[in-house]
Amino acid sequence: MLMEFYRGIPPLLLQFIMTVGFSFVVGLEFRSYHHANNYKLHFGSTRTFVLIGVLGFILYTMDPSRLLFAAGLLLLGALLLVFYWRLSATKQFSLFSTLFALLIYLIGPITSLFPGWFLVLFIVVLILILSEKTLIHHFSDQLANEEIATLAKFLVISGVILPLLPDQAIAPMLPVTYYRVWLAVIIVSGFSYLSYLVNNYFFKSRSLLITGLLGGLYSSTAATVVIGRQAHGLDSSSGRKVSSALIIATIMMYIRLLAIIFVFDKSVAMQLLAPFIVIIFISSLAVFGLLTVRNHAPVLHETTEVKHPLELSTAILFALLFMLFAFITQYVTSNYGSHGLKYMAVIVGFTDIDPFILSLLSGKFIVSDSALVSAVILASGSNNLLKAAYAVALARNRSVLFGAAWLAFLFIISILYTYNYAW
Repeated sequence: MLMEFYRGIPPLLLQFIMTVGFSFVVGLEFRSYHHANNYKLHFGSTRTFVLIGVLGFILYTMDPSRLLFAAGLLLLGALLLVFYWRLSATKQFSLFSTLFALLIYLIGPITSLFPGWFLVLFIVVLILILSEKTLIHHFSDQLANEEIATLAKFLVISGVILPLLPDQAIAPMLPVTYYRVWLAVIIVSGFSYLSYLVNNYFFKSRSLLITGLLGGLYSSTAATVVIGRQAHGLDSSSGRKVSSALIIATIMMYIRLLAIIFVFDKSVAMQLLAPFIVIIFISSLAVFGLLTVRNHAPVLHETTEVKHPLELSTAILFALLFMLFAFITQYVTSNYGSHGLKYMAVIVGFTDIDPFILSLLSGKFIVSDSALVSAVILASGSNNLLKAAYAVALARNRSVLFGAAWLAFLFIISILYTYNYAW
């Protein structure tokens, strides 16, 4: 019924109504912005913004050559220049109001040319710029100068280097392409970078549970080391939160692996979906059981800095490990088949599993998808055993016993699952 109603409205009328309505809404927010900040001089009011929006829409629509629209833009720009000249005479040099008026002038053409979702997004951005001034300033003040350079590095490695790399095998014993190697670097670095930003700019003083949650997205092994060190010297009354943090870090590892594997090999990811979801579900139940039991232990905080994931040396090391594991995997699968791959996966689990798993999914090895699934489960399972050993060795008390035992349990069920799945 609603769609039929919209179809009955002439498109030109609908575009005009949207232009007026959105110009009015932004004008209201612009007025509130100036009142909230006690600005005495500003360009126009809500009605002025509506008139600017209508002017842009009419001039754009009535002249297909767009000359009238360009003339209107020049006229509006001249008026805004006069306004800015008057503003600068009072030692105020902000271009915010003038630029905002020009953006309102563009609402009409955007309504006519772009799909509705883009128009809504454009208006939402304008409103957020007005309403979240304090948040934007706070974020820009907190943002370290080197983070801008870091973002530039990420754009270079993803938007410049990646398209230039050939998508062809590196060598007969390295059945992965240059493109896939660097794509793996970008995806893993992207996940780690997101976790790094959240860790450093939203949870600088974070509890152990947050460390497990966000640190697990970055690296569950690194998070386990941090939690184990923090647990050292604590008594058993803190054991529930410490063990919960250890398990949460591993839950995040499985979620991160599943997301990355979906990018590289959807068929393998679909086969991993059931066992990974089972592990995530039962582990979440264990955490829920630990946290719902009343515990009066103090809230523990961890402020250890996370190593920056977008350092060039880190990316190069990951790429080298990726190719090394691809070479070893090619040798093992060529000489020992899927059985050799499974034994190798268990061993690799005691190192860095990300480059191994991604090289496994990116190369063209002579093994079945079921063997790949088994290798991923075994590698992640043995990595849990490594983390359990780290936790016990670093904490050296009873606070980590349940968490370490649970990680060892996950290793055992990973072995049992792969044995029944495709051994």
